[in-house]
Amino acid sequence: MTVAVETGLWQLDPAATTVALKHRTMWGLVTVKGTFTAVAGQGEVRPDGSAVGTVTLDASSLDTKHTKRDEHLRSADFLDVANHPELTFAVRGAELRGGDSVHVDGRLTVRGISRPQTVTARLVGSDATSVTLEAEFAVDRAQFGMTWNQLGMMRGAATVTATLRFTRKDA
Repeated sequence: MTVAVETGLWQLDPAATTVALKHRTMWGLVTVKGTFTAVAGQGEVRPDGSAVGTVTLDASSLDTKHTKRDEHLRSADFLDVANHPELTFAVRGAELRGGDSVHVDGRLTVRGISRPQTVTARLVGSDATSVTLEAEFAVDRAQFGMTWNQLGMMRGAATVTATLRFTRKDA
């Protein structure tokens, strides 16, 4: 990423960042959408151009605009917020690959279960003081112990969309 992004430490700007999810329910008839309202993170672009970092979501901040559903999503049936208050994406490596495409290798941790996750992000803005990435990827909730599925209402993977803005930390 040395072509477009300065080396050094970067801090996630929560005011300019969104992490959302959507999942088809009710046998595919309804799409539930939600946003995590509390997001934190940091990263480092090393002199060799490699990048590492972490994005952390407060699991209790998931907001679908439906209080009863949000309470259920925070329960042990889904996110189990009482025992696992955070979801994390640890970036083990990120590489700019031609144009604005960024290949990201990381580990997604949900409910204390970590799985490798590869994401292709898009670099949508960068200058000496800020970097903005957009990404969309699928997550199979069953891989993270979320198997609740009353009457078979929930099928397929959830889609996560993120716009992440990082600002350069002062040296």
